[in-house]
Amino acid sequence: MHKDVDFNHFHSVYVVCDRTDIRYGIDSLAAIIEKRFKVDLFVPNTLFHFCGTSASKIKGLLWEGDGFLLLYKHVEQGHFSWPRNSDELRKLRPEQFKWLMQGFALDSVIHDIKPKFSA
Repeated sequence: MHKDVDFNHFHSVYVVCDRTDIRYGIDSLAAIIEKRFKVDLFVPNTLFHFCGTSASKIKGLLWEGDGFLLLYKHVEQGHFSWPRNSDELRKLRPEQFKWLMQGFALDSVIHDIKPKFSA
């Protein structure tokens, strides 16, 4: 279900790039967003994603205006290509959300370089 969700339903979608203890519940995940990132949790239809160490399990925290909805996904084979580059909160664009839910990386793995020597 999660990979088929319409991005337009959400006000904003964020991912916490660092590893999160996936055993945390609503209150602990909400505290991470409020205390570490200083972001307002109570904007209706704002979705925050968290990923555990193995990257085969993710949780989502969604404020629906009258309470939180806790989403949980555990893939049987493979893993999510979760950004681990820093301890940050990243806001996703629609295509990035789709890529993440399909198992693709958010960032390009091919980078421009400037060679030191020519052939």
